Amino acid sequence: MVKTNRPHIGIFGKMNVGKSSLINALTGQHTAVVSEQPGTTTDPVKKTMEILGIGPVVLIDTAGVDDTSDLGTLRIQRAHEALDHVDLAILVFAGEFGPYDQSLMESCVARKIPFFFVHNKEDIEPMSVDIRGADVVRFSCKEPNVAAVLDKIKQLLPKSAYAQDVLLDDHVRPGDEVVLVIPVDSSAPEGRLILPQVQTIRNLLDIGAWAVCLKDTELREYLQTHTPKLVITDSQVFEYVNAVVPTEIPLTSFSILFSRLKGDFDMYLKGTRTISRLQDGDKVLIMESCSHSVNKCDDIGRTKLPNWLQKFTGKNLQFNVIASLDALPPDVETYKLAIQCGGCMVTRTQILHRLEMLAQKGVPVSNYGLAIAYCNGIFDRATEIFRK
Repeated sequence: MVKTNRPHIGIFGKMNVGKSSLINALTGQHTAVVSEQPGTTTDPVKKTMEILGIGPVVLIDTAGVDDTSDLGTLRIQRAHEALDHVDLAILVFAGEFGPYDQSLMESCVARKIPFFFVHNKEDIEPMSVDIRGADVVRFSCKEPNVAAVLDKIKQLLPKSAYAQDVLLDDHVRPGDEVVLVIPVDSSAPEGRLILPQVQTIRNLLDIGAWAVCLKDTELREYLQTHTPKLVITDSQVFEYVNAVVPTEIPLTSFSILFSRLKGDFDMYLKGTRTISRLQDGDKVLIMESCSHSVNKCDDIGRTKLPNWLQKFTGKNLQFNVIASLDALPPDVETYKLAIQCGGCMVTRTQILHRLEMLAQKGVPVSNYGLAIAYCNGIFDRATEIFRK
């Protein structure tokens, strides 16, 4: 699945109940293929649209959960996997409310996902069932009541899905000078900044603070004549920046900022200390959240972080890397530590779902920036401003 920071809204239901017609009505475009032939939708189909009062959201059209074709099992699996990545579910049914619809509702309740029902084809067969405790919108794609569906989306979509938590608003004031240390090396994208850097700059602009962007090679000279309120660095140069920045100036990293924004900061803090208890042969799971071209020499998750962990612990550790939001290994409970990237390309809901599954298996979790700071002996300094 391609991920973005926008709220994800999934449309689920049996085959041929009008899920694709609904998404086309909501977007005002022929986004999804519509056919009377059951099983037209295979892999989830996505469309970004703007909802007044919310902003851009991603609508996900999924395969029918009652597909009995040769590929039906895989399609149903993909549909249920989509539930793990949505902030709100729209459950579509037409006519009879059956066991598949009941199962979808129970899955949403179990995952604590807000949901509502759309009874489609209301013009053909008006709804005659009473679904206790559930919101239902009566709908017909021939005379689509789009406004009612959008109103229900705005009512039920959790604020955490589209109203981003602050990055630095609780620690930086207007007029404060904040230095952003941005190395330019072989792993840096040519001609542009990575998303955490861009979002941090924008947040500082919104606050009214001064964002000063420097390469690591320029930092020492700059600090000879300036005393910033805070220094934020790329985690990969933590060791050097820590040595250069005076101890009275707070220091943290972009990845640690995002561990607060996207993950469970307290869970990360506790899990990071597990690094000191790792033993020979212990398995460590490295969890990326995006697809990217891998440079084997410079890749932070696949090369640098494992090297730092081996050097710090002095132990022979086993590493496994999962990319994007791939499923956790079936033997995940055998891992002694999992380390999550900053998650800049995914939603907080998606990260928290992954963390919850690890917590259920008793696997401690850290974050790239926190783990790197710990291995470089600057964990306390890098987290101090957020632990006060």
